[in-house]
Amino acid sequence: MHTALWIITIIAAAAYAAGGTSLLLLSRERYRSMGSTQHWVDEFGDGHLKAIGAIKLVDALGLVLPVALGIAPVLTPVAACGLALFMAGAATTRFRRSEWLYMAGDIVYLGVFAFLAWGWFTLPVT
Repeated sequence: MHTALWIITIIAAAAYAAGGTSLLLLSRERYRSMGSTQHWVDEFGDGHLKAIGAIKLVDALGLVLPVALGIAPVLTPVAACGLALFMAGAATTRFRRSEWLYMAGDIVYLGVFAFLAWGWFTLPVT
């Protein structure tokens, strides 16, 4: 089970670190042009987008570093809970925009983070 948790954690952290970094470094227009799913940025101001990017990046680091370094490993499942809440907000934005398929993807991510939180909270760190 630890192997599965580590694999999922590393993949999720890498994806969210890349997403957060791109939100912090790219302009709104450049980020929007990255894919057809990125038009949600039109609903947020530049400051909000930078805050979202920072949250994604910090949570991605929080998924991996505490348990990897053995320093306050309880922060790893807390970061997973934070990303689950973050994805609930993302699904809400998709709901408001009537983007049903993308909302379903957000709910899958929410489930992944809930699984990670459960796994890291219940299994002893070895």
